Amino acid sequence: MAETLNKNYSRWLTVALGCFAVLPMFYRLSSVLYAQIRLLVSMNTENQRFFATPSSEWIPWLKKHVLYSPLFRVRHNREFQLSTAISVGTLPTRFQSFFLLGYVATNITFCVYKLNYTDTATMLGQLRNRAGVLSTVNMVPLFIMAGRNNPLIGLLGIPFDTFNLIHRWLGRIVVLEALTHTFAWMVSKSMTVGWEVVRESITSSPFIMPGFVLFGPLTYQATVAFTFLLLHSPSVIRHAFYETFLVFHILAAATVCAGLWYHLSFMPDLHRWLHYLEWAIILWGADRALRLAKLLYRNVGSKMTEAYVEALPGDAVRVTIRMARPWRFRPGQHLYLYVPTIGLWTSHPFTISWSQEDHRVSFDDEKLAVHRQDIYQAERTMSLIIRARTGFTDSLFKKAFAMPEKAFNTKALVEGPYGKIDTLGSYGTVVLVAGGIGITHPVPYLRELVAGYANGTIATRRVTLVWVIQTPEHLEWIRPWMTEILAMEKRREILKILLFVTRPKSTKEIQSPSATVQMFPGRPNFGTLLNMELEAKMGAMAVTVCGSGSLSDDVRRAVREKSHAGNIDFIEEAFSW
Repeated sequence: MAETLNKNYSRWLTVALGCFAVLPMFYRLSSVLYAQIRLLVSMNTENQRFFATPSSEWIPWLKKHVLYSPLFRVRHNREFQLSTAISVGTLPTRFQSFFLLGYVATNITFCVYKLNYTDTATMLGQLRNRAGVLSTVNMVPLFIMAGRNNPLIGLLGIPFDTFNLIHRWLGRIVVLEALTHTFAWMVSKSMTVGWEVVRESITSSPFIMPGFVLFGPLTYQATVAFTFLLLHSPSVIRHAFYETFLVFHILAAATVCAGLWYHLSFMPDLHRWLHYLEWAIILWGADRALRLAKLLYRNVGSKMTEAYVEALPGDAVRVTIRMARPWRFRPGQHLYLYVPTIGLWTSHPFTISWSQEDHRVSFDDEKLAVHRQDIYQAERTMSLIIRARTGFTDSLFKKAFAMPEKAFNTKALVEGPYGKIDTLGSYGTVVLVAGGIGITHPVPYLRELVAGYANGTIATRRVTLVWVIQTPEHLEWIRPWMTEILAMEKRREILKILLFVTRPKSTKEIQSPSATVQMFPGRPNFGTLLNMELEAKMGAMAVTVCGSGSLSDDVRRAVREKSHAGNIDFIEEAFSW
């Protein structure tokens, strides 16, 4: 009876995860189809009115109180800071909290439901088996959501940031269920034969020992490794010592897998649960293999990938990457950058800010140039803007700043592209909000939307960029790209840029170049800005934000307050680790 329940609960837990995935998949499919229909219909400007208001009264309520709502009042992406370098994390949204609470409740119910509470020893034995089974089953989604190549990101349209949040909570569930499995066995054993026999079993039994000990050059204790995974993963430790955290996190996870494999392999009755662990290990290995394949394919060829790093005002660097095998990226995507001379084997995610094709003269003494392409070779580059913080980014800036020309060339490796792609061309009105270095996210969208409007391939008719910076010198980060965008055909008909400088040295710095590019002192009032855009909007509106946590939360609040005034979608670009 107990084994049958364990089998059923493992299947039901898998079904529950499938159901949780089906709902976002249906929502994603509906959204993609609706956006495509809206694009086709709204190509005629007169038809924009059909999408200016929500199709149902309950949609604004759902967006305001569920989909876009923080857990409590306002705070979501703004981190709780102990210091400038130490963060204790953020709060999930209300919708994320519903999912997490539901899945935690499901696991607790499966652990304690239909145990034999009339006999303590029997109950502890059933709890031990049940918790062990559920912990093993949960390792499959745990490993899926940890991978950079998670296929669910594109399939469900859910960003890596959300999957990373779920991964952390799944990890806590797996560890707590594993510890429940261990302690239930220890207490049950001590009640029948005493603690001395428990100690002997841990140190000598070939079945029990692997659950605790894995021998190698060092002695690793799997139960201790589970505890270590739980204790070293809080945001305070993770953010303060991320590189060290990552190494020990991987080593501890590998130790747990090895110990659990031997533990389940020893008893024939437990072999049925091995396939869950096998799938977890296969998925982990597949993600690592695919990452390695991407690295080799993208960066190794007739030449190696190189990076030109130049220091910019405002403690930032512009990294221009000349790829061995470049790809055409989409706005919203990011890559992982390796610079061995700075960070050895470590990699860090950065949004791709710009891509262009450069032509350089090529001289080959061994053949006569017959065609133009024999003389001019196209070279596609990708560019990043990186703000100096701590660790890798600080070292990168300091090395560039110390050079005589404030720049240097170096070998690099690039892994990607990654990220959920948001298509904005079906919206009549698009408002792009950025704070500081968050400008790297909207710049590619600006070029795509202006070019699409000039070519007549999108429905967008109004684009407003709101960029909040501390000083005017931060404008140098994107000056060459913005100059190119401002020179594009029909740009004045669609694009308006609002710059807000929060720490100007003097009022002379605040000068508006034109009617379509305006500069203001201080922080913007997003409620007022949104009201202005709503008064002049055309069709459906998209509001995107990329910046600090407090900026994102302010924009989120303004959108929620105006959700009833029009058909508004809110898109937040964030990355947590």
